[in-house]
Amino acid sequence: MSESPDVEPTQPAGPVVYRSGQEIECWLTDMDGVLVHENHPVPGAAELIQRWVDTSRRFLVLTNNSIYTPRDLAARLASSGLSIPEENIWTSALATAVFLKDQMPGARIYVIGEAGLTTALHEAGMILTDQDPDYVVLGETRTYSFNAITTAIRLILDGARFIATNPDATGPSRDGVLPATGAIAALISKATGRTPYTIGKPNPMMFRSAMNQIDAHSETTAMIGDRMDTDIIAGMEAGLHTVLVLSGITRREDISAYPFRPNQVLASVKDLLQQL
Repeated sequence: MSESPDVEPTQPAGPVVYRSGQEIECWLTDMDGVLVHENHPVPGAAELIQRWVDTSRRFLVLTNNSIYTPRDLAARLASSGLSIPEENIWTSALATAVFLKDQMPGARIYVIGEAGLTTALHEAGMILTDQDPDYVVLGETRTYSFNAITTAIRLILDGARFIATNPDATGPSRDGVLPATGAIAALISKATGRTPYTIGKPNPMMFRSAMNQIDAHSETTAMIGDRMDTDIIAGMEAGLHTVLVLSGITRREDISAYPFRPNQVLASVKDLLQQL
């Protein structure tokens, strides 16, 4: 980690080398702010993805968005000019399904969410029901229902375990921010006195489940993100090489406010091309 309190963007010089001295073999990367920004590709993003594909690098694009299936997201990214195979996309919905399958195979689940979440849970062998569920799983949706939230509250009070796909309190839209999973989870928590176990970033669980999908090891895996409070801290806690890019939310002057540092700071993913 950098020992300087003021981290400046660094220009790449040769292959990315992990602090143990081993070269990076696998890559995890955030999506919004790293590869795309307001539905437009970040300069260098398409070339970076193509380089990974051409060199058979193992990589996954991570997102806390649980609305869409990987196929849906691949199509949306393609419309933005990024060609990413659906098998290289890992969502908080998929991570949630993996977690629940490990915890209780065939569990009964009451779900608030969209196709990305319900599809992942179905494919993991879960039973979706509002009758005596083992879990209430809260995900992202653009149509939060008062009746569905009320049902979730009553089921949790009756003993169902409470899971949330991600902690994000707001999400973007063309008209401004929208309430997201974290905000609705807070409402349910207030009504029930129960705090959900949250799967998505910054929980390292999201990273570990992703790494298992591509047989990655922390010693030779890097995480690229644009947020210190989710991407970088979770990557650090998972033992990964961390790369902060300044093409999204975090500004250079923000870094010194945190008690931890990324291993690298770059202007954008374009700077990584010279290191691969």
